[in-house]
Amino acid sequence: MAAEAEQGFRPLDEASLVTYIKATPALASRLGGGGSVEIKEVGDGNLNFVYIVKSSSGAIVVKQALPYVRCVGDSWPMTRERAYFEASTLREHGRLSPEHTPEVYHFDRAMSLMGMRYIEPPHIILRKGLIAGVEYPLLADHMSNYMAKTLFFTSLLYNNTTDHKKGVAEYCANVEMCRLTEQVVFSDPYRVSKFNRWTSPYLDKDAEAVREDDELKFIERAQALIHGDLHTGSIMVTPNSTQVIDPEFGFYGPMGFDIGAFLGNLILAYYAQNGHADQTNDRKAYKKWILKTIEESWNLFQKKFVELWNKHKEGNGEAYLPDVYNNSNLLSLAQKKYMTNLFHDSLGFGSAKMIRRIVGIAHVEDLESIKDASKRAECERAALNCAKTILKGRRQFETIEQVIEHIQSFDRD
Repeated sequence: MAAEAEQGFRPLDEASLVTYIKATPALASRLGGGGSVEIKEVGDGNLNFVYIVKSSSGAIVVKQALPYVRCVGDSWPMTRERAYFEASTLREHGRLSPEHTPEVYHFDRAMSLMGMRYIEPPHIILRKGLIAGVEYPLLADHMSNYMAKTLFFTSLLYNNTTDHKKGVAEYCANVEMCRLTEQVVFSDPYRVSKFNRWTSPYLDKDAEAVREDDELKFIERAQALIHGDLHTGSIMVTPNSTQVIDPEFGFYGPMGFDIGAFLGNLILAYYAQNGHADQTNDRKAYKKWILKTIEESWNLFQKKFVELWNKHKEGNGEAYLPDVYNNSNLLSLAQKKYMTNLFHDSLGFGSAKMIRRIVGIAHVEDLESIKDASKRAECERAALNCAKTILKGRRQFETIEQVIEHIQSFDRD
C-alpha cells in the first residue's frame, strides 16, 4: 500500500488546489460546485500545509502532508503515510465523539491529502485563548467526554481481543510518527541533541540536570487508539464548543499519553501566566481557573470512564471478563486499581511532555511569547522543576487535588 501511495503525488499550491477541488465532487459540493474561491494557507504547525478554502456557499479545510518535517525542512524526511493515519483516527474518533471531532469529507491516499469540515470563527486554538486569559467554562466537560469515549471504546475494556489486535496491527504501520514521538519526548531531552534548545544561558544548568537524571526516563505501552498529540494547540474552542484536530500521531498506545498531554499543557499554561501578567491584570484569578480546569478534567474523565465501563461490563470486552469479575466488590477493586494506574501514567506522560517543551525541539507559545528572557526562564524553571518531581514521584499522588497543591508549591507569583 505504501508503494501505491507514492504514485501520483504532487504538492499542491493555491492554483493547483483549486483545480483539484473542482475535480473532486466530495469537496466541490461543499463549496457550492462553482464560482470563485478564496484560499488561505494557515499551517503554523511543525509538519503539514493547511489551507482554508472559502466560497460564497461554504468553506472547507484541506490538509496535505509533505515528505519531511516542515519545521526542519527536507533534511528531516518524514513519511506521507501519516496523512492516512490522521484521516483514519479522525474518522474513528468522529464516530465515537462526533460532537468534538471535525468530519472528514474526502481522503486521497496517493496525494496524502484530506478535506474536512472548516471549524468556523469564533473558534480559536485553545493555546491562544489560554495566552489571552480567556475562560472556557465547558472545556473540562467537553475534553473529559472526548477522552473517555475515544479511549474506552477503542480499548479491551469494550472490544474483544481479535478486534483490538486488528486495530493495533493496522496502526503499527504509523511507525515513523511513533519514532518521532519517542525521539522528541522520551530521548532527545535526556541527551545531547542538535535539535534541543532552551532559554540560554538562564536554563543551561537546568537542561544539563535533566540530561543527567536517570530517574526521569521511562517507557510506554499500548492500550487504546489515542490521538497521540493532544496538546492545547490541537484543540479549537469557543465558550460553548470544543473541537479536537490534528491526530496524525494516532496509534494504539497508552491512554495516559493523551490525558497527560492535555493536562501537562494546561500546567504549562498555568506557569506561563506570570509572564503575561501586567499592571492591569495580575492573572491570579485566571490561574485559579486553569487549576480548576485541570482538576475537573481528570475527575470528570474518571467518572465518565468508569460509567462507560459499568454500562458495558457485560459486553464483548475481554480485559475483565464478567464471569471472572462476577461480583460488584471485585469489579470495583479492579476498577480502582486500573484508574489509579492510569492516573499515575497520565502524570508521568504529562510531565515528560512538559519537560520536552522546555528543553527539547518544539516549545509552546504560552512560554515562547514571553518577551523578557529572564522572566520566561523563571516561568520555565518553575514548570520544569514541577514536572521533574511529578514524573519521579507520580505514584505518591492519590488524587488530582494533591497534584494541584504540588503545582502551586512551585509558583512564585
